[in-house]
Amino acid sequence: MDRRITAGQIWFGQYETAIPRGISFLDETSEQVAISVFEQDRKAASTDMRNLMGEIVFESPKDRRVLARWIRLVTEAAKDAIILDFFAGSGSTAHAVMDLNSTDGGHRRYILIQLDEPVDHPQYDTIASMARERLRRAGVQARQSAGLLSAELDVGFRSLQVATTNMADTLVTADDLEQLALPDAVASVKPDGTDEDLLFQVMLDWGLDLAEPLAVEEVADRRILSVADGSLVACFSGEVTEAVVKEIASRQPLRAVFLDAGFASDAARINAEQIFREESPETEVRAI
Repeated sequence: MDRRITAGQIWFGQYETAIPRGISFLDETSEQVAISVFEQDRKAASTDMRNLMGEIVFESPKDRRVLARWIRLVTEAAKDAIILDFFAGSGSTAHAVMDLNSTDGGHRRYILIQLDEPVDHPQYDTIASMARERLRRAGVQARQSAGLLSAELDVGFRSLQVATTNMADTLVTADDLEQLALPDAVASVKPDGTDEDLLFQVMLDWGLDLAEPLAVEEVADRRILSVADGSLVACFSGEVTEAVVKEIASRQPLRAVFLDAGFASDAARINAEQIFREESPETEVRAI
């Protein structure tokens, strides 16, 4: 009984006079299929939005309860399902996924895609920024309603923007290269890119999951980024020292990446490769 209560499979009613009943779902039965049409008052979704955000910041939001019901059906209640919404809007789909996870202890993940369409609101610039704030608040709400399952409930999310490459275009012929532009043709990456910008491009190139945990630390006064507990370690410092290389190699990561311009000379880069051959020969080393 405790297990069913924790999993949200018991309905108690609004008052203590109601008789508790077991909750069952159509996707858990083999002899019945879901009805093709059912009705739901749309006012509930707007009320939810007002209660969560303090106002209705998005007109005609989708109902998260309807979405949760549909997600459970089409995924056959799989607790590790990945749900993709190409038209995220205010983030109702992600809110529904959080609700499901808080109910049954699932680890479902979601991917939301939304153009940065501007909105006329004093607090939010775009629909996407509105969705991000809703997800933050929905995460807090989901933890509060999860009860004993809150310790294992992951309500975090990572927000990424589609952009052009961080790599500089240095593929020019000698005839097209002007003398004054030579310094600009040396760097392999664009000057306005951050360490995180470079890291996520490398993750994409290597085919790593963009939702992997990311840790940032200081090693020998250099900023080091570690993905998935050392699956990938990166240092995009403008000056990579031997001490930094040795420290990263000692951790024996699967992959290591540095900024090509971070090595003072070709000899320094070759020396770094030699350090990895001795300390961590299995590591795939790359300089960008």
